[in-house]
Amino acid sequence: MPDLLLHFADEAVPAQRLAAELGVPAAEIERHRFPDGEWRLRLPVDEAGGLPAHLIVYRSLDRPNEKLIELLLLARQARLLGAAHLTLVAPYLAYMRQDIAFHPGEVVSQRVIGQFLADLFSAVITVDPHLHRVATLAEAVPVARALALSGAPMLAQLVAAHHASPVLIGPDAESAQWIDSAAAGRGWRHGVCTKTRHGDRDVRITLPEVDVRGQAVVLIDDVASSGRTLAEAARLLLAAGAQSVDAAVTHALFADDALSFMQQAGIRHVWSTDCIAHPSNAAPMAPLLAEAVRTVQQALRHNTAPR
Repeated sequence: MPDLLLHFADEAVPAQRLAAELGVPAAEIERHRFPDGEWRLRLPVDEAGGLPAHLIVYRSLDRPNEKLIELLLLARQARLLGAAHLTLVAPYLAYMRQDIAFHPGEVVSQRVIGQFLADLFSAVITVDPHLHRVATLAEAVPVARALALSGAPMLAQLVAAHHASPVLIGPDAESAQWIDSAAAGRGWRHGVCTKTRHGDRDVRITLPEVDVRGQAVVLIDDVASSGRTLAEAARLLLAAGAQSVDAAVTHALFADDALSFMQQAGIRHVWSTDCIAHPSNAAPMAPLLAEAVRTVQQALRHNTAPR
């Protein structure tokens, strides 16, 4: 087991939930912003001024730019203060979508940020990373231990608590894996839409050949950012006769007016995991994250060489 879980004030609730699941103490990293925008961090050291050998750092990487600097500062200092093994629990992992250069000179952010994290941490645990052309998280983040979990099982439990026999619909082809996982073993009918994107907020949806007339439909996806895809799917489903449309997502990014836009489109309930703190959070990920942490910590303790 880890010796201590570190977190920041804005993520105290999910971090402490994970610490309780693991049965380990949690401590907050003190953070002060200077007038020029720079951070001063203070780590919770013991009476001798040191840190335990095995640490977990809980930091979800939505709004990532400042958070990445925080991780750089705290990880480097934690090593100096005695931490031999650092495990990053980042339920949302940023900068993963760009895995190739589509135009000359484009930065392949997945490789850059993946290597950045690998240089700081012994292990990385995340949930539903936005990977396209790579098969495993370890290809994107080349650490010794890289685990990618799925939020679909927790979302399925949540949906089952509200609907006896829903129809699950994925808004695009990429959502098929979450739809299949959520429906597995439950006998729920499901299908996946076809999506054509013309811009960040301009999408066209074609519904699958699934009869939704009079049915409670739940849209399942890994992430909701602009909300346009889910909103368009909801409009079409209601026009096709769906009794109701709800949405369940792993990552509640909800940029700008996304949530209200989805509600205006007729989506009744919007549920999310607590990978990103948001009022829609309804499915805590702590049980799955704790299991992953135990797996990683067992491996790290068998490999005593720090990194």
